[in-house]
Amino acid sequence: MKWPERLLSQIRDSMNNKKKILIVDDSQLIRKGLSEIIDASDNFEVVGEATDGEEALAAIRHMQPDLVTLDVVMPGMDGLTTLKHIMIECPRPTVMLSSLTQDGSKTTFDALRYGAVDFISKPSRLEDDMDMNIPGEDIIRKLNAASDVNVSVACYIRPLPNAVANRDMLDLSCKTLVGFGAAEGGYGALMKIIPGLIPVQAAYIAVLYVDEDHLDGFIAYLNDHCRIRVKRAEHNEVLEAGVCYLSSGSDYLTVHKSNQDFVFHINPAPFSTRRGSVDRLFFSIAEVMESNAVGVILSGAGVDGVEGMEEIKRVGGITIVQDTNTSLVKEMPQKAIGTITPEYVISDVEVSTNINKLLHSG
Repeated sequence: MKWPERLLSQIRDSMNNKKKILIVDDSQLIRKGLSEIIDASDNFEVVGEATDGEEALAAIRHMQPDLVTLDVVMPGMDGLTTLKHIMIECPRPTVMLSSLTQDGSKTTFDALRYGAVDFISKPSRLEDDMDMNIPGEDIIRKLNAASDVNVSVACYIRPLPNAVANRDMLDLSCKTLVGFGAAEGGYGALMKIIPGLIPVQAAYIAVLYVDEDHLDGFIAYLNDHCRIRVKRAEHNEVLEAGVCYLSSGSDYLTVHKSNQDFVFHINPAPFSTRRGSVDRLFFSIAEVMESNAVGVILSGAGVDGVEGMEEIKRVGGITIVQDTNTSLVKEMPQKAIGTITPEYVISDVEVSTNINKLLHSG
């Protein structure tokens, strides 16, 4: 008996659960290397390649890939322009791939601002006989995480050139402390949240597990795109309302009351392999603010922040957790949701709006 081709095609499709990837890069060597890595994996298959933005958009419409890897520098329509079109016309998880896309690069943060979910660096120089030295295990790990992110709603965070003009003239008393904890995927989450926060009687404090060398570049970028001032937290610094302070997970950052002021204490984290910086921050703001404390857990691996968020909830504060559908790495949000039943479980793009409403309503 000869099976109809249409039925055979349906059977083949049902047996193949691999997610489809489109590779967009003007380098044949990079496309070849990526294809070999991806096709050797259990979860993905390459369904097409494109060498520039126009080809990429046409291929996405025709092939409907589940995920796109996208180079930044290409002839014709470059990667960032292509990314904006993808997010508007056919949103899907997109991972940037470029020698320019390093953790501390403005290009990286532009890509995240336009909607990319993650980034992978590639060699800055390529020759036909050289080993590309792209770590396959790291690529597959990042693709696995990115493929589960819901990007059905595009969110392009626009720069606010007039918003920063008078923010240093603000004189607000600090009535609320809002703490954020983020790790893997935290760049993108905070990029969607901090620019939407408004200068009110609250100080914002974020602990982010990233390479210490790259944190200052991220802070400078955010400071150019926000309505509130963004700076690195400093030891013995008095907190100001209408300011967002960032610290890396390599430090223990806590807030203490000194007369009528709130002051930072910063010490090196004693255990380099055991995360606890978010818990420390949350416990401290729960102690000094009680019901005026707000704790936010975002994308990341591990369980740091869950115990501290329990304490914020116990003293009557507000708890917010990023919806796992929009989290690049889901472990921290999943653990928080399963442990404490937070008041809000929302997407990253909704966090700033909800915080602004809470602070306005008192």
